[in-house]
Amino acid sequence: MSAPTLVMLHGWGVNGAVFSSLLPHLQGLDLRVVDLPGFGDAAHEPAHDQIDALARAVAAKVPDGAVWLGWSLGGLVATQAALEGHGNPRALITLASSPAFLADSGWPGIKPLVLAQFADALDGDIGVVIDRFLAIQAMGAPSAKADIKALRQRVVERPLPSHAALAGGLKILEETDLRGRLEEVEQPFLRLYGRLDALVPGKQQPLVDALAPQSQSLVFEHASHAPFISHPQETAKAIRDFVTGL
Repeated sequence: MSAPTLVMLHGWGVNGAVFSSLLPHLQGLDLRVVDLPGFGDAAHEPAHDQIDALARAVAAKVPDGAVWLGWSLGGLVATQAALEGHGNPRALITLASSPAFLADSGWPGIKPLVLAQFADALDGDIGVVIDRFLAIQAMGAPSAKADIKALRQRVVERPLPSHAALAGGLKILEETDLRGRLEEVEQPFLRLYGRLDALVPGKQQPLVDALAPQSQSLVFEHASHAPFISHPQETAKAIRDFVTGL
């Protein structure tokens, strides 16, 4: 029996090209790297500022019954699809992602002021805004400088996202909270983290363990928010082991 299709969803501000260094380590799997509406090669598509509409739009692009893997914002989209059955996901993998990105009392995450600053900055040079965000994503990793360079190189391989997609994505990151629904995920569920992640802090992992006891979690000790850039072989092994074991 052949392995299921693996749908791969990127995060905010970038596009599917960010997975370029990971793909060679996933050879043999049926891979579908998707640009979210409004991003990369899909920059011309209508943007969304609601998580369910975004998940539905992605589901319309991919094979039914695939494994959905989402990095960062993409993980939120994949989780919504799994919860609502959009595209009938066979399994769920989240990578450096969170059911709720915004920090609050007792929940580590992105400070509201940071998201507000990025939203305000969208009225200026979008390229500069994305560059600032990429720097945060690699922060903390020993290979931060190289990781940022790799992310920048990937981003410019495809068109920059539309203003509406960036604004809509920030709104989704700010407003979406799936914490209370994680126990409803019925599909096999793997969560991958970077211990040094500044956007999805390591303190969050045990909290999500409790919210989704049916899931599996794995932490890359020396990785930040982009483990697939800094540790592609380890990331690919975790993904491959999970997918081929379904």
